[in-house]
Amino acid sequence: MKEVLIVIDMQNDFLTGSLGNADTASVVGEVAKKIELARTAGKEIVFTRDTHFDNYLQTQEGKRLPVAHCIKGSDGWQIADGLYKTGEKIFDKPTFGSLELAKYIQDGGYDTAELCGVCTDICVVSNALLLKAFCPDLRVVVSASACAGVTKESHESALKTMSACQVDVLK
Repeated sequence: MKEVLIVIDMQNDFLTGSLGNADTASVVGEVAKKIELARTAGKEIVFTRDTHFDNYLQTQEGKRLPVAHCIKGSDGWQIADGLYKTGEKIFDKPTFGSLELAKYIQDGGYDTAELCGVCTDICVVSNALLLKAFCPDLRVVVSASACAGVTKESHESALKTMSACQVDVLK
């Protein structure tokens, strides 16, 4: 059984920076536990990293969310200390979901992909549904306790959406 843990956007700007909130900051410990368990079990771990540039506010996303964040090379763009280990794969993505990640998982022969990270209601749900589209027979799992959204309500709504789309939501 080939399994992968996908850590979504655990970056400083989403935890303590320009878009951080108490809920997102509170899941760092749970995500760290997931990563440690995956490493101990010998599972592959990959990360996504929201990646924008200095022109972010002029992009379609930036016009709708006018808060500069995850600007490549900035402290806010970095994955939170203690989570990433040198050599683990990172997918830099300019938008919510990563087509490159979905293709990588599709080509990798995985049986299960588990997702954790932030934000449940934007990037986690986007990547989970891309994985279901690219890999219809892949078991996709989301750890609710190791995810957080923009609000508690939007987090819960995203979990319901994923569950309706045959993503296994673990509490």
